[in-house]
Amino acid sequence: TFIAIKPDGVQRGLVGEIIKRFEQKGFRLVGLKSMQVSEDLLKEHYIDLKDRPFFVGLVKYMHSGPVVAMVWEGLNVVKTAAFSLSWQNERNKGHLNRKRGCQTNRL
Repeated sequence: TFIAIKPDGVQRGLVGEIIKRFEQKGFRLVGLKSMQVSEDLLKEHYIDLKDRPFFVGLVKYMHSGPVVAMVWEGLNVVKTAAFSLSWQNERNKGHLNRKRGCQTNRL
């Protein structure tokens, strides 16, 4: 399963915490790369969102700083990632954005 830590997560120093959470759930990290993603690759990755009004802003934001691209293996890793990392889940009191307030600088 592909998981990306977005520019604000990298800027806030959350990479280690996110990796730790996945490892504690018993998932196996099989690939990791820190990278500055090109606009062309971002447009290709988010092609299914190209007609949405937020598409241009999304590409600009994802291009604003480095991301950490990871590949994880394990039973229910998709479900766990969606729950663990979703700020929209009101029941998720352990979500990183609920635990640490901070201001991020975006280009």
